[in-house]
Amino acid sequence: MIKRAILVLAILSLFTACVGMKPKKEESAFIVLKTPKIRYADMGFITASPTDIKVEIYGAGQPLMKLEIGGLNICMSKFECMDKITFNEKILNGAYNKDLLENIFRGEPIFKSENIEKNKDGSFSQKLTKEGVYDISYRVNQKERVFKDKLNKIIIKVRKQ
Repeated sequence: MIKRAILVLAILSLFTACVGMKPKKEESAFIVLKTPKIRYADMGFITASPTDIKVEIYGAGQPLMKLEIGGLNICMSKFECMDKITFNEKILNGAYNKDLLENIFRGEPIFKSENIEKNKDGSFSQKLTKEGVYDISYRVNQKERVFKDKLNKIIIKVRKQ
């Protein structure tokens, strides 16, 4: 009798644990990540949950790069884990806000929606310039997300497949 009660409790706890889990959004995409320090462009997968994002880029079926963006840190297969501000300083641009990379991979506005131009279909674009620091154009639509900083030679592109 006790064994049966324990078994029932174990099964119920498994079901309730699964109910509380947040769904993950997965998409396959052609991903371009070019900065002065790193260059990747190939097919990959983006897995996003409410708390983190995992980006994997493959070449010829082999993993080339893995990027994990959490609440506080960004971990990249070729570099150690860093807090978001340090990652921006070393890989992107120290003037970017800490959530820039996460916002791009989620397809959300950057820089607190500054200079945003929204379209009726849900797409939007932003142009941000700070003389001598950055010259950014960013657009998001149903098919792709494109971030370009002409001044710092940074391109991040996600084209859904």
